[in-house]
Amino acid sequence: MPHLRSLRVLLALALAGLLLTARAATFEGNALSGFSREGAERQRALEARFDALLKRENLREWMKRLSARPHHVGSPYGKENAEFMAGLFRSWGYEVEIERFDVLFPTPKTRVLELLGPEKFTAQLAEPPIEGDATSNQSAEQLPIYNAYSVDGDVTGELVYVNYGVPKDYEELERRGIDVKGKIVIARYGGSWRGIKPKVAAEHGALGCIIYSDPRNDGYFRGDVYPKGAWRNEQGAQRGSVADMPLFPGDPLTPGVGATKDAKRLDRKAAPTLTKIPVLPISYADALPLLRALGGAVAPDAWRGALPVTYHLGPGPARVRLKLEFDWKLAPAFDVIARLRGGERPDQWVIRGNHHDAWVNGASDPISGMVALLEEARAVGELAKTGWRPKRTIIYAAWDAEEPGLLGSTEWVETHAAELSRHAVLYVNTDSNGRGFLSMGGSHTLEGFINEVARDVTDPQKKIPVRERARSYTVLNGDAEERREARERADLRLDALGSGSDFTPFLQHLGVATLNLGFGGEDNGGSYHSIYDSFDHYTRFGDPNFDYGIALAKVCGRTILRFAEADTLPLSFDGFADTLGHYVREVTRLADETRAEIAEKNRRIGDKTFEAVADPTEPFVAPKPEAPAPHLNFAPLQNALARLQESARLYHAALGGPQWQESARTRERQKSLDEVLKGVEQTMTRGEGLPRRPWFKHQIYAPGFYTGYGVKTLPGVREAIEQHDWKEADEQIVVVANTLARLAAEIDRATAIVSGGAK
Repeated sequence: MPHLRSLRVLLALALAGLLLTARAATFEGNALSGFSREGAERQRALEARFDALLKRENLREWMKRLSARPHHVGSPYGKENAEFMAGLFRSWGYEVEIERFDVLFPTPKTRVLELLGPEKFTAQLAEPPIEGDATSNQSAEQLPIYNAYSVDGDVTGELVYVNYGVPKDYEELERRGIDVKGKIVIARYGGSWRGIKPKVAAEHGALGCIIYSDPRNDGYFRGDVYPKGAWRNEQGAQRGSVADMPLFPGDPLTPGVGATKDAKRLDRKAAPTLTKIPVLPISYADALPLLRALGGAVAPDAWRGALPVTYHLGPGPARVRLKLEFDWKLAPAFDVIARLRGGERPDQWVIRGNHHDAWVNGASDPISGMVALLEEARAVGELAKTGWRPKRTIIYAAWDAEEPGLLGSTEWVETHAAELSRHAVLYVNTDSNGRGFLSMGGSHTLEGFINEVARDVTDPQKKIPVRERARSYTVLNGDAEERREARERADLRLDALGSGSDFTPFLQHLGVATLNLGFGGEDNGGSYHSIYDSFDHYTRFGDPNFDYGIALAKVCGRTILRFAEADTLPLSFDGFADTLGHYVREVTRLADETRAEIAEKNRRIGDKTFEAVADPTEPFVAPKPEAPAPHLNFAPLQNALARLQESARLYHAALGGPQWQESARTRERQKSLDEVLKGVEQTMTRGEGLPRRPWFKHQIYAPGFYTGYGVKTLPGVREAIEQHDWKEADEQIVVVANTLARLAAEIDRATAIVSGGAK
């Protein structure tokens, strides 16, 4: 019987969903962005035919086939899977090619982690087979537990516990007089992307880095462990890449160009995205003896995990040896590219992608998303066999080598950058998928469009639109501002994108309008990047009936079909301008808060307040005063924002004006408008890119230099303020202001076409 509190939550979800559904229906009707009324009716009839073609048994069959054996980049089964999917696409009527790239992919030759004192222990560094998990015993084909793009090394030193190993954790250690220079650090997963942990450790002089999964975040503290429950067991470990992807993703040896057979490659010693120190992931069973052996101060409350020890910081007396050696070879990556050529506007490309490689068997990551894409593509192909042909060209892509660092998608984008800049109008990405709530991230010019899609797909469990279930979740679980917006707005705000999946090269390198979609939140479990990410685990704890796999196919299928068939590209700018206003207010507030923090810090140093509150039993190092922060001139940015908001308002008004009625919607004018709209996202890029990382060209969204996957909006301005680089902050304010001015001019061009003043 459900717990009483659970019943209340379910009732609240249902009630909120019903009320919000009624409100949304009243507010919006059945309009479709980019379509006339008659066109919208035809489109809905097409989507009904599409839905009727979807079969959940296909998803189950393909997942079992694709996850039957380990299929990491360069593996025999990875190539077999690529050829299998290519055959499926061909049978559905697509033009198919497999594009090969040769990428750097190191695999371990030596892995040693030893506790030398005060007691002896050697880490197992292995995940055992589990009865009932049919593929967990394939040790001959499984990649061992390791971090790709760690450098070779043999280091010995005292151990220091650094919590999540992010910059603020080292600031806390510094306040306590703890220096990691010449030592080995141990960090728990979480708090940031894994590649940030060795990056920051090396910046502070550490010799090596160990990353473990703490059961508080990912284990028995959360629920029953596998195989009884879904959560990570004591010997489960998380593989993963530690390349410095905030510099650039893709092949470490070919930055900015495709890793084709004859590509010019960097010498490995000159590759900037490889780690500077050796790094190794371990299970919490292997971490326990290391943490037990630590002495020194007790860790702060927020740093303590769920292992049965008192968490100490060190350094020592624990002393460890970490020895790693890799086979630094090139491996073939196979991207499957399937095209359904458009009839009326074949030179406009609508692109849909999901990766197919995994660290091991990868049923959840990535096959749960891949099988939804396949079923979506099959249904679109079946529509085409009846004589229907999309206006625009549809491209389906199954990327290889995503797990080591978005290699397959990045190398394809870099190879085809010129033609993609001319032709790509949308990229839609998925990755893992599970039960629960729809997550929507992407370009805010697509916010209105994707809200319409989410309005029109029914949640398989709650029988309300997936958008309204997501809204209800936010009303119950968001912060105060998120809850207010979820109640008051007619639609949902789109999440900004950082990195972590194959959308990155499309959005942040080329400036292609992008969406990243998926369901989750009720598919808890710790199989991520382990041998237990299997068909058996997924069909027990993920999406057993593939209900949400079908829901994902419906969401993404509508997204692709509507973009492919719309009279004009369904972009809008009012929501984007509103969101951009939030970002400008955030960086302005950040500057004020940072200036106040510096002033307060300097006051406390002068008053010796820090010494007064220090723990007398621990060493204390007084911080040094900092130069006062100047006032930044945000006027150029605020003025550019005001102009952009006015341009967005005028465009929105023109779309509803008399010059854009049915008689004025000539095919010639539609194509003219499309030519402007497809370049709008590119206008937000800058050829020089961001400071110190020119590969990232988008001026509105980027992964943070110290967050990895996490997004930084207005990154040039925001990160300059965070680093207290006031000169650069002033410069970047002007750069972003100029970007917004160019964008406003492009929107004005679109308005002129809609209003009849241009063609």
